[in-house]
Amino acid sequence: MNDMNIDVGAHLKAVRQMYGLSQRELAKRAGVTNGLISLIEQNRVSPSVSSLKKVLDGIPMTLADFFTLDLAGRSPVFFARDELADIGTGSVELRLVGSQLPKRSMSILHERYPGGADTGDEVLSHAGEEGGVVVKGRIELTVAGEARTLGPGDAYYFKSLLPHRFRNPGTEDCEIVSASSPPTF
Repeated sequence: MNDMNIDVGAHLKAVRQMYGLSQRELAKRAGVTNGLISLIEQNRVSPSVSSLKKVLDGIPMTLADFFTLDLAGRSPVFFARDELADIGTGSVELRLVGSQLPKRSMSILHERYPGGADTGDEVLSHAGEEGGVVVKGRIELTVAGEARTLGPGDAYYFKSLLPHRFRNPGTEDCEIVSASSPPTF
């Protein structure tokens, strides 16, 4: 939070609940009474810096983290299927998890390749690494000239600079859950 006029009591309660701690558990960890935690959260007591630090040590969290943690502007954690942006081309469906999140450090995709679909005639190549697990159907993956057909439960992981291509050789849809870092989308 940039605003230093925060409601310390409400903020402490939100942080405590975010970490899944009861007032009693936090008090025990911090070596204070649960009555003190309750009074702080109700803003009936304004804790000294040292008292607040002692309470936060039970989480553990620094004073700086406590005062700069933006609980209101937290990024979403859960995404419904219709919130996943489809960044695929042609008949290939690539649903990106968290597409609207700023500064993502990876891409997570739910991929769907209908029978006969592929990523194109040109091989793909980009910085980073990628991996995935076939959930349904079959996919032929070619990496650096070596091809293998993978089925449900089979997985892959490779340096993305190696030329690669995905192709569904069958008639049944193929579904894959994959990740790449750094994000390619």
